[in-house]
Amino acid sequence: MSRIGKLPITIPESVDFNYSESEVTVKGKFGILQMKIPDTIAIIHEDNSLQVNLKSQARGDRSLHGLYRTLINNMVVGVSEQFKVTLILKGVGYRAVVQGKEIVLNLGYSHPVNIEIPKDVSVEVAQNTTINLKSCDKELLGLFAANIRAWRRPEPYKGKGILYDGEQILRKAGKSAK
Repeated sequence: MSRIGKLPITIPESVDFNYSESEVTVKGKFGILQMKIPDTIAIIHEDNSLQVNLKSQARGDRSLHGLYRTLINNMVVGVSEQFKVTLILKGVGYRAVVQGKEIVLNLGYSHPVNIEIPKDVSVEVAQNTTINLKSCDKELLGLFAANIRAWRRPEPYKGKGILYDGEQILRKAGKSAK
């Protein structure tokens, strides 16, 4: 049995949890999240906690036990607290601006890069070079941050690019002179 799957999920009082046969709905102050779950997963809801169990012990079902427990826990945490990702633009002339429902990035290309912001993600730009992303959906937030970062990955020689907050770049030595 999965070690992570065995752990109970505590539900804050501000979160409303509903479970039908194959769908989980979590509602909180930051939004509503829904997810379909396989029929082999059973959820026991008691007071302020959830327990994710398996109906059968088949190998494929056991491999999903910890996964779905973690996904449900991320939903509960997301609607009660929100997830946050910070991106830092490092380079000469690199900057970001939010215009309407798009984020406009100047990353050293001959043109600005326009990226549409998903409806569940809030974007805040601080000091033109720091982008704060917030969302209750951890998967959507990580995907959006990765899409922004894909426009300028950090490079090892000068350390320029789009970095996650706290990320360390392993620097390489350039050409050595004769």
